[in-house]
Amino acid sequence: MSVAAAEPAAAPDAGRRRTPRGSARRRIVAAATDLFARQGYEATSVQEIVAAAEVTKGALYHWFGSKSELITSIYRELLAEQTQRLREIADGPGPIEERLRAAALDVVRHTAAHAAELTVWARSAHLLHGEQAEATRRERRRYHDLFRDLVHEGQQRGVVRTDVSATVITHTFLSALGNTHTWFRPDGPLSFAEVGEQLVALFIGGLRPEPAARPSGDHAEAGPT
Repeated sequence: MSVAAAEPAAAPDAGRRRTPRGSARRRIVAAATDLFARQGYEATSVQEIVAAAEVTKGALYHWFGSKSELITSIYRELLAEQTQRLREIADGPGPIEERLRAAALDVVRHTAAHAAELTVWARSAHLLHGEQAEATRRERRRYHDLFRDLVHEGQQRGVVRTDVSATVITHTFLSALGNTHTWFRPDGPLSFAEVGEQLVALFIGGLRPEPAARPSGDHAEAGPT
């Protein structure tokens, strides 16, 4: 008599929801960002982060070697994304005026989308030292250099004023955006994105060259008598 083959035993975790790979890292980053924003980098302990993220210390140290590496990693990932976006705009098609406006709007919108993480970094960066912090500063300088080169291209093409250096123009705009967290109020009349777009309007408006002065011998034509 034939015997029906037994059905294979179900795997122990069959039907159980699997945790997506990397979700522990995302929870750590989210918990750290929230805690750093609410109580400050120095006042936040690793134990508080792992408790909020519902992971073990081993999980945190699997992804990050220290609390300082955690905060620099958060910022460096955002900076790498921002730099890649800027590079694509700078190397893309279109007149330099359009690319400059697109670059300014892009950094504003990226900053608005990640305001919490970037605010945490702005408030805490001066507390960090060592190779991680220095590498972050080098990467930030590369972003500034790329933006400055775009401004300089505009100067060479005659659409950006040349009486102010490209370096001063770049640092003025990016510093104004980076320091918005010191005075911006979420309950104010404007959203962070709206504030940023107004900064872009000031930036683009301030780039225009001064109109050429008319020769002193020129006179307006007399109107009809």
